[in-house]
Amino acid sequence: MSTDAAGAALQGLLSRQSVGIKHLREPGPSDEQLQRMVEAALRAPDHAGLVPFRFALVRGDARERLGDLFVQAAIDGGKSQADAMIDRERAQRAPVTVAVVARIDSGHPLVPAHEQWACVGGALTNLLNAAHAMGFGGKMLSGSKVRHPALQQAFCEPGETLLGWIALGTPADSPSRKVNKPRAADVVREWQR
Repeated sequence: MSTDAAGAALQGLLSRQSVGIKHLREPGPSDEQLQRMVEAALRAPDHAGLVPFRFALVRGDARERLGDLFVQAAIDGGKSQADAMIDRERAQRAPVTVAVVARIDSGHPLVPAHEQWACVGGALTNLLNAAHAMGFGGKMLSGSKVRHPALQQAFCEPGETLLGWIALGTPADSPSRKVNKPRAADVVREWQR
């Protein structure tokens, strides 16, 4: 990789931020772009090549069904009808929603569960970074609804865990950074024994 390419890649990583659904619009990523994002996800560190994750695409009319499930989870969780309609919008507004499903083998003889979870996190991050590199915005959404039985049943096979959904689309604007990230010096220290 040339110095210029390396600098551009690093700048891309440093400029990525979550873009909420109210800032996303059409178009969403194409099939080819989604494939490239998943290829990037597959580059996450993965001890023994277990691929302890999979993705489910929600787009088009499927967003209506996801909206229905979000409303059901909201009502069952004690939210008002008005708040449940906000959850419906969260399900339907993004042009493409990617469900993130973990497939952790907690009894694997070589790869402990924490390494598999690290792979899932790396895959999620790589997918979001690839989306950003292609000019799309995205944000991971989760909350208590990921544990709702209807959503678990809709997205998971036996032994799987629904982590949440990545909302993807074209950023309508560039929202300002509201969260102050820590400085590198705040999270790195020399190890001495």
